[in-house]
Amino acid sequence: MSYVPDQSEIFRRAAPYVDRILKGANPGDLPVQAPIKFEFVINLKTAKTLGLSIPPEVLAIADEVIE
Repeated sequence: MSYVPDQSEIFRRAAPYVDRILKGANPGDLPVQAPIKFEFVINLKTAKTLGLSIPPEVLAIADEVIE
């Protein structure tokens, strides 16, 4: 299982920073933003290999299930 920031969202949010830097803004003056969207991914093949069973309730809330 992993709970990680959504990579596509990070790239989309980076575009305005790049734009401001290219227009002359000092990178040190730009605010740091924390991720706001996360993905919950479960790898069932690995779970089975480790002898783990994932409850259906947890599988239902996963954004992606790898079989």
